Amino acid sequence: MDITNKEIKNIIKDALGLDDSKEIVQESFSAKANTFNLSTEMLSLRNKQNHVELYAEYVDSFNRISAELDAADRLSANSRASSYRSLKIDETFNMNAIYLHEKYFENISDVNSEIAMDSISFMRLQRDFGTFDDWQKDFVACALSSRSGWAITAYNTYLRSYVNCFVDGHSNNMPAGCIPVIVMDVWQHAYYRDYLKDVKTYTYAMMKEIDWEVVEKRFRQTDQISRILET
Repeated sequence: MDITNKEIKNIIKDALGLDDSKEIVQESFSAKANTFNLSTEMLSLRNKQNHVELYAEYVDSFNRISAELDAADRLSANSRASSYRSLKIDETFNMNAIYLHEKYFENISDVNSEIAMDSISFMRLQRDFGTFDDWQKDFVACALSSRSGWAITAYNTYLRSYVNCFVDGHSNNMPAGCIPVIVMDVWQHAYYRDYLKDVKTYTYAMMKEIDWEVVEKRFRQTDQISRILET
């Protein structure tokens, strides 16, 4: 039986000894770990299993932190050292970890990967990067530039354009207003077991199996957002 977000929230609060008194701010979120079909042979089975287990740990951490925030002392919050500040930092770190891992797992592992030249994905990348090949080169450059983090192609709502960027960790250097459409995990845990320190070969391997059907749906969504922003 599927468990609801509300039930998850209550279970965590019970485990942490938190009650639902009127003094508690009821704004916490809860997440559930999803399952993914990682059919790629570019990564070993143990590597994939370990990565999914790590993702599940981020989900657990996020749920615990979110519940603790409900009871956090907001009156003593400050920018130097406060429990509220620490929890908010950890909330963002783990929330981004969940979101980016899900995007990554969804857009890799297509062993029959191919992109049509008349797809929205291809046309937008060609439009905003000059050529599809230029997008690939720039994306790889971002993957090599990240310090334990992510390479991302995103729609920037301020620039009204698709851009490549990299994130260090889960929450450093992401430009404001960006909606990820292609996500590559370049933390060492994503590749070291199979590729050692060769992040370039790993990135090339994963790019060969991008699931363009999944990516195309994301581009169509961001295209709709783009049209709304133009009105």
